[in-house]
Amino acid sequence: MNWQNRLITIYLYVCKHYQQNLWTYGQRMSNYADLSFSDEEVITLCLFGVVDKHREIKGIYEYADRHLRDWFPRLPSYVAYVQRLNRVADVFAPLLTLIQQEQETRNPGQVWLIDSFPVILARQGHRFNACVAKQLADSGYCSTKKFRQPDLGASLVFKAF
Repeated sequence: MNWQNRLITIYLYVCKHYQQNLWTYGQRMSNYADLSFSDEEVITLCLFGVVDKHREIKGIYEYADRHLRDWFPRLPSYVAYVQRLNRVADVFAPLLTLIQQEQETRNPGQVWLIDSFPVILARQGHRFNACVAKQLADSGYCSTKKFRQPDLGASLVFKAF
């Protein structure tokens, strides 16, 4: 599937579910909100960016600003986009639940297990000089061991038979 079809598919999927029941999770604090750039478009850009392997909101926005202006002509500034994304952040948890339910109906009887865990990349004494995976790693705090270390969050999806 090329990127245009993927973008359209994500947009139609988000619109369908947002108009059915996800709209209740978005914050609407003002009657005078500027909706020239819709909540569906905000969610679509975020999901498309993640699918396209962009890891940060700024990277998603920069990619959209450079390459998707024709598709989203009313893309707001970065600050406005982040504010809109924060307002619809509560939509992502129920959206993930819907995706999981649809996968269960498509593949009945299959169990998918998702687990996340930190991967420590350097010991505490070497954390300031660590040069491993700088673009992916972050300095995390381990509350049980009470120290900071560069780590990488890993998520695994298992298909149980």
